[in-house]
Amino acid sequence: MFLLSHPTGNLHVRHAALGLHRAGLLREFWTGINYAPPPWLSAILPKSYVRRLQTRAFPTELDKYIRTHPWRQGSRILSRRLGLSAFSKGESSAWSDDAIAHSLDRHVAKRLSEAEFAGIYAYENGAENAFLSAKSRDQLCIYDQPTGHWRILRQTLEEEAEREPEWAATLSDQRESTERNERTDRELEMADVIVVASAFAKRTIEQAGRIRARIAVVPYGAPTPPPGASDLRRPSSERLRVIYVGPLTQRLGLSYLFSAVQQLAGAAQLTVIGRKPLQPCAALDRELAKVNYLGPLSPQDTLKQLSLHDVFVLPSVYESFGSQLLDAMAMGVPIIASSQSAAPDLISDGHDGFIVPPRNANAIAERLHALYREPEQRAEMGQRASFRVREFSWRRYETTLATRVSETLAFAGKGTCASFSQAKPEPSLPGVLPRTPEEEPA
Repeated sequence: MFLLSHPTGNLHVRHAALGLHRAGLLREFWTGINYAPPPWLSAILPKSYVRRLQTRAFPTELDKYIRTHPWRQGSRILSRRLGLSAFSKGESSAWSDDAIAHSLDRHVAKRLSEAEFAGIYAYENGAENAFLSAKSRDQLCIYDQPTGHWRILRQTLEEEAEREPEWAATLSDQRESTERNERTDRELEMADVIVVASAFAKRTIEQAGRIRARIAVVPYGAPTPPPGASDLRRPSSERLRVIYVGPLTQRLGLSYLFSAVQQLAGAAQLTVIGRKPLQPCAALDRELAKVNYLGPLSPQDTLKQLSLHDVFVLPSVYESFGSQLLDAMAMGVPIIASSQSAAPDLISDGHDGFIVPPRNANAIAERLHALYREPEQRAEMGQRASFRVREFSWRRYETTLATRVSETLAFAGKGTCASFSQAKPEPSLPGVLPRTPEEEPA
């Protein structure tokens, strides 16, 4: 039985918790806040505060497993409402993301010494103390690394800043401190298994240095389209409607997207959805003035916008997954995406979308031209994408993740959980780490 730890519990973590619980592998789930107050309390709290807290609510199915350490997380939310955001900025402030993660890590490390656990499942930058405690008790350490390896990311950003200096300002807030990176390396070194969301993320860890842990690729799940989405019909247009969704950063290859669209000489109309970086960038502002820029939108509004467009483009130079790829596919939109993302795990090139080399505006433009000239082809591709995305359900993510954890127990000679022994693994899921010959059952 495992202890699962994460300070905020985002969508991926919730499904990890559900997967471990449904497989009989979860004993405790430690997080910052589980918002489950009586109705009268929600009625008297400020609405904006309640909305923030509601993002920290978990399925009632997990109630008996959840243990909370809420004070730093609650103080962070309250401080921002009171205009005291300085206390949550940077890595060293009292209520920063790092401070919250490290505080929970210390409490989890103590808890691991108080009870019997088979192991700990923890996340990047929040596992060092827990792993040290687990190692001293012969407990397994499973490490979830959503971002790939920092060293390859840093190298990529430096190359991109040199290659596209006008766009370097969009990269300035994506570099972590040396202290944080060294902590990540220590956590990686202690892990018995590392879980990543794409084959690309797996490669970054392998390229960064010798890692003794097995690396398992478990892709995330796709969103559920809003009611009536399947009945939507894209309005006719003489121009190809292209859309981009994501952070407005050169890490995701924005300059190559703008250049590719311009090569179509008015045959394409580009819509951009996303938040601008903290540091101003004249090149970004100049290009956004030429397109339909909608700013950041809610998830539901983003899905609606995707449904109105002909093709989604993600020309990333470094993207460890790219959940927006699944969003587009769920809405029946074919994708054009760089190979340095989860795209090779999600689609077949030329069948339900296109995979292009990174940093190649010409390749993007060629695919856009093809879809512009062949409206029937893009409609067929979109339909194939909508069928393909059904393979990437959150239930499948839960099952596959639990399978990997169960296998880890077996490989370590710690047995496995009886309730999970009847479940069928998903060996055909693209990108999932295959067993080596030594690991195959006799």
